[in-house]
Amino acid sequence: MIKRIFPWKFFLRLAARRYDFMDPISFLARLRSFAQPSEVQEPVELLRAGMIFHARGLLNTKAIQHNLDWAWPYWIVRQFNPDDASFIPRAFSFSHINLTHRNWTAVGRPGLALYPIVDPHGLVTPLYDGWSIDCWFYGRNGETLFPSIVDHVNQHLVDDENRRVISECGPPDYRLRTITSMEEDETGPTVRIEAGIDTTVDGWLIVALRPFNPEGIQFIETAETLENATGWLVNDETRVLFSASADKILYSCYRHGDISSRLDEEQTDDAGECRIGMVTSAAFFPVTGKEKTREITIKVPLEKPPDQTEQPPGSWAEAVKPAATLEIPDERIAFLYNTAVRTLIHLSADDIVPGPYTYKRFWFRDACLMLHPMMAIGLQDICRRQLDRFQGLQSTDGFFHSQAGEWDANGQVLWIYNRYRLLSGGDYNPAWLKAIKRGTKWIARKRVLSTTEKKYHGLLPPGFSAEHFGPNDYYYWDDFWAVAGLNGAADMLHQCGSRKDAAAARKTAQDMRRSLLTSISEVLQEKQLQSIPVSPNRRMDSGAIGSLAADYPLQLFAAGDDRIMATADYLMENCLYKCCFFQDMIHSGINIYMTLMLAQVYLRAGDSRYFSLFAGAAESASSTGQWPEAIHPRTGGGCMGDGQHGWAAAEWVMMIRNIFVFEEKEQLLIGRGIRQEWLQTGEKISFGPTLTPFGKITVTIQTNDGIEVSIKADWYAVKRPEIVVEIPGYRPDRISAPEYCCRLQPA
Repeated sequence: MIKRIFPWKFFLRLAARRYDFMDPISFLARLRSFAQPSEVQEPVELLRAGMIFHARGLLNTKAIQHNLDWAWPYWIVRQFNPDDASFIPRAFSFSHINLTHRNWTAVGRPGLALYPIVDPHGLVTPLYDGWSIDCWFYGRNGETLFPSIVDHVNQHLVDDENRRVISECGPPDYRLRTITSMEEDETGPTVRIEAGIDTTVDGWLIVALRPFNPEGIQFIETAETLENATGWLVNDETRVLFSASADKILYSCYRHGDISSRLDEEQTDDAGECRIGMVTSAAFFPVTGKEKTREITIKVPLEKPPDQTEQPPGSWAEAVKPAATLEIPDERIAFLYNTAVRTLIHLSADDIVPGPYTYKRFWFRDACLMLHPMMAIGLQDICRRQLDRFQGLQSTDGFFHSQAGEWDANGQVLWIYNRYRLLSGGDYNPAWLKAIKRGTKWIARKRVLSTTEKKYHGLLPPGFSAEHFGPNDYYYWDDFWAVAGLNGAADMLHQCGSRKDAAAARKTAQDMRRSLLTSISEVLQEKQLQSIPVSPNRRMDSGAIGSLAADYPLQLFAAGDDRIMATADYLMENCLYKCCFFQDMIHSGINIYMTLMLAQVYLRAGDSRYFSLFAGAAESASSTGQWPEAIHPRTGGGCMGDGQHGWAAAEWVMMIRNIFVFEEKEQLLIGRGIRQEWLQTGEKISFGPTLTPFGKITVTIQTNDGIEVSIKADWYAVKRPEIVVEIPGYRPDRISAPEYCCRLQPA
């Protein structure tokens, strides 16, 4: 009431004129005129995240550009170097942020929501959004090796009993390596860094304390030497422990420059302090003698998250045991699959999150799209635990709220609840039903029914949608998810005996589908299009990728529908870069989960063009098997979002699954995406067990003497699907009980 009575706009304008600023009210009105009027202009969650992100960028602006003699992380070295493709002029950029190399890999344990990250040049950030540890070599001849400055670091991921990131660099006469992992010891979870040097010259292996991370500045206000020079106490709270005593430990502060430029000095202090928060320190371990090798282990004990203090982390062997296994004669593709499975398990240790760092927070959209492939490959226990949390995040009016103004969440949650029931043979939590009923009613109330404009009638209102489509609008993406979610809810409620609620949900779904098809028909006629734009108000652009949701994963249209294929073809012809989908809006980079979404549309249509997209996605993965949310087209590094993106990993897993087993109504299509080069090796190919609405199946393809396809099945019910084998290059065939086996003939 006070807000309506108090003339705040008048005083705001008066203050602006007094200090010669532009009129903020007129400016905001102009700004919002680019979007459709909406009840939520920008989600407060995004504004909050953006403020934090650019606050870091402002610190970077103040700290970096006039201190380029520091040993900064490699993204700064590249982005501030005019000779590098990563270079970005700073001029009018008010905040300096990482826009060229947003790449990192988390190490950790299943069931433990701790995510230490390692950047591609070996910089380790043990604590979430914390400071970092680096390892250097300093020779007695004055030679230095800073991994962040060298052109190339060999890095790879080893996924066996643990996740270990191995980084190695340097010229032949001195090679520096680090192995970073997380272990569980008597103190609890601990980051472990094994550093080693092989050299032909005497010198020192240096462990360096760094007041930054892959996003930029992160404060170290104090650091002090532990007894016998066996480590540091950082910011009076975190210990860094060495496996041996350091020969000397040097400290520096911001005013005196980086410790990297003071390595020749003698030790004079046992602690460092900086009121600005830029303490740097270097611990020296001598490398001498005939062998001239040195190894040191650094440990950083971590505290368990408060709600996980009683839950011991599991082993990776146990965690991946329920998941479908992939056996193909392509080590790279198999590595990416196995790594993606572990990434999904790791990111679902607590609330499922789409990334270990920048995106370490919950969204329904990412959660649903990550849980779906996890269900399909058999990780049901994790999925059930996650779905049990959803109802606690539903508002009293039925909205599944993770971000205001994003109207796709309800449809996605209703859809994923039903997919869990289908893929698990009818299992579900009865407590979900109340949330499902409320969720369907929210969609029914939210629809725009007060307009005579056919393009908008019956759709969800303008919103921010999936963020990468553009300004607030009536996005078809939201409506496709709503229709699919309502249909899923109707199926589930009907099977659970709630016939009245099921009928209401089905009626809303049918009404909304008619409205949606009417809108699309009107738009295609008005704009003289065959393809579906992202909203009724837009021409064709890269945002149209959102309209493909009607085909994958929702299958609201028949496979190969003319409108869907015209949309896919437009994107293939206009929005590809290096065989991947390039999203012009927001992301301004190559997007892997959207690339694979497009590939799935072609795979479903039986169109071989899926493979170039699949191969392009594989080629874009980092050496540790990860994808950032969006990839810089020149540097190949991340330019948007988290450097290890869970949604991308999820789509890779689902792509592999659908290559072997594709659901189409009452059919299972086997081997539709199998590649000829895999068959020509003569080696066995297999995948499974994977969950389908009909049961669990494992597909095996023997290639020693022709092509023999066999299926091992554990059906849920008497009803069996039609099983069609469609391996490219061979005549389709059908297989049935009791053998579930067939031999293919060349096409």
